[in-house]
Amino acid sequence: FEEEVEAAEAAAEAEEKEGEKKPLVEATTLWDYPTQSYGKRPKGNNKYPGVTPAFIIYNLVQRYTKPGDLVVDPMCGSGTTIDVCEEEGRKAVCFDIAPARSDIIQNDAREIPLEEETADLVFVDSPYSDNLKYNDHPACIGKISCEEERFFDELEKAMGECCRILKPGKVLGWLIGDQWVKKKFTPVGFLVYERLCKYFETVDIICVVRRGQASNTAVWYYRARKFNFFLRGFKYLFIMRKPDAKPKKGGRREAKWAHYKRK
Repeated sequence: FEEEVEAAEAAAEAEEKEGEKKPLVEATTLWDYPTQSYGKRPKGNNKYPGVTPAFIIYNLVQRYTKPGDLVVDPMCGSGTTIDVCEEEGRKAVCFDIAPARSDIIQNDAREIPLEEETADLVFVDSPYSDNLKYNDHPACIGKISCEEERFFDELEKAMGECCRILKPGKVLGWLIGDQWVKKKFTPVGFLVYERLCKYFETVDIICVVRRGQASNTAVWYYRARKFNFFLRGFKYLFIMRKPDAKPKKGGRREAKWAHYKRK
């Protein structure tokens, strides 16, 4: 794994020298990107509601796939996943209930038309309430408020499908944010994570700094301080693994801690 990371970093440095700068693979659980895309070619459409930062998909692809692997995005939006995978030599099959471009297949994420255990990586940037208008499709999950249990029930149907198409031992990345509206906080991230744990094992949880949102203005910062509330500053990226078909041998590992003498 370390050799693969070093190779990715070396490739990124080589690309930068040639004028096509690519991001380095992240080493911590706090990810912060100044822009939605990178390089000379745009990834996705930065005008699309809730567009995914291309850096996130790039990091997942570099860490958890190899060239030729299949990446599936059931809620593809403006096609960021397609553009990243094309540059990195990965196959991409991407769906959306209301496709924004011709290379996205029209489909509902609650019933993915792929065979079982075919995907090497699944990425989902799902709605986290009805706060954004993604499209006019009546079945769009983004038309349901996260204050309704039905919202999470519908997302769980998509989770089950993601688990079905993912190969054992492979990874799902799920990006989600919380909601604070009309003086009420809804921990969407925690509630989504709770559902994900029914199907997957946790690899890690990443905090992704939110940029480019409508509330990232001086006016909203003033309101947050004056009326004593917090603006949403990050999203969760839940990195989950589908359990292996056969349980691994060996019991629970014990953590070993290094102890240092105080001066």
